[in-house]
Amino acid sequence: MKKLLLATAAMALVAGATAGAAGAEDIKLGISVGFTGPLESMAGPMAEAAELAMKEVTDSGKLLDGSTVTAVRADSTCIDAAAATAAVERIVTSDRVKGIMGGMCSGETIATLQNVAMPNGIVMISPSATSPALSTLEDNGLFFRTAPSDARQGVVMTEILMDRGFKEVAVTYTNNDYGKGLADSFQAAFEEAGGTVTISLPHEDGKADYSAEVGALASAGGEALVVAGYIDQGGAGVLRGALDTGAFDTFVFPDGMVGSSLEENFGPEIEGSFGQNPAAAGAGRDAFLAMAAEAGFDGTTAFAAESYDAAALMMLAMAKAGSSDPSVWKDSVMDVANAPGEPILPGEMDKALELIAAGTEIDYVGATAVEMIGAGESAGSYREIEFRDGKLTEVGYR
Repeated sequence: MKKLLLATAAMALVAGATAGAAGAEDIKLGISVGFTGPLESMAGPMAEAAELAMKEVTDSGKLLDGSTVTAVRADSTCIDAAAATAAVERIVTSDRVKGIMGGMCSGETIATLQNVAMPNGIVMISPSATSPALSTLEDNGLFFRTAPSDARQGVVMTEILMDRGFKEVAVTYTNNDYGKGLADSFQAAFEEAGGTVTISLPHEDGKADYSAEVGALASAGGEALVVAGYIDQGGAGVLRGALDTGAFDTFVFPDGMVGSSLEENFGPEIEGSFGQNPAAAGAGRDAFLAMAAEAGFDGTTAFAAESYDAAALMMLAMAKAGSSDPSVWKDSVMDVANAPGEPILPGEMDKALELIAAGTEIDYVGATAVEMIGAGESAGSYREIEFRDGKLTEVGYR
């Protein structure tokens, strides 16, 4: 009888293991960022950060009966909506991704959301699409973002300028949803605070010569030039033209201009210039930076931390919902992102999945102090930077 009971127990264990294995999947998650285009220097670390979160979850073996998570990359180009739509359509229809970390830039994000994600019921969590237009866009509950809206950035940039004693600035912006939205939100905040915008001038990306734009900006004048552009495209072109002609000697850099290539290409020439990008101080950021360094990429790159958090939220929402079906897990994103619950930092995905399996609430703090408001927006904080001795230097957080 004892042998029979042992054999029965062994069979039950095997059956249970088989059932568990049968429930496991290879879950594919898309990464849609501009591997080519005006922010290509940022795209690599962003993708690697998202893939770091996916590896962490896969290695834990605790997501949906031991499911693995595989990244599928798509090149959004950042600025070409048609190319981005085609790339995202491929990973949705051919690779059957269950969610997308992206898009990267606001215009192509809007295009892929409306043309691909919504018709196919796919969730997108963007780490870097910051246009205020995305706050009110009808998205069927499928769009979230871990970077704050530029409506907030305009206020923060105003505070930084006022604290530094700047009352009159010129503005140039890349002529798209991101640039126009940020320029408008900044001008409204700056003028409300008593500042003056001497000119707000669009520039096109991809030009060989920006002398006409620089001439107009110089004629309008100002104590500093706000460059709301792209670090690997028109923003850098306008900056080079302004430096070469001596039109301005102090520059203000919003998030699309804050990155290592700014230091590499301009360094000592922009001494004393300053700016900001979304980031949060604290244990979560410290943990993420250590993980990124161990993985061999620069975690301080703009939007890398937000990319880790976007991927993490997708997988934790799946665990909370008990399903990889985006039509199901989309309703759990806000639950895992916000209090109440056990705080979860980068490197603690194993712990988070255990807590969720035990029915315990979690509050994903992540690398950027995630707190989602409204219909899936990041409340957000910003890292203030300044160029000192030719180096991009962290000043503090707001």
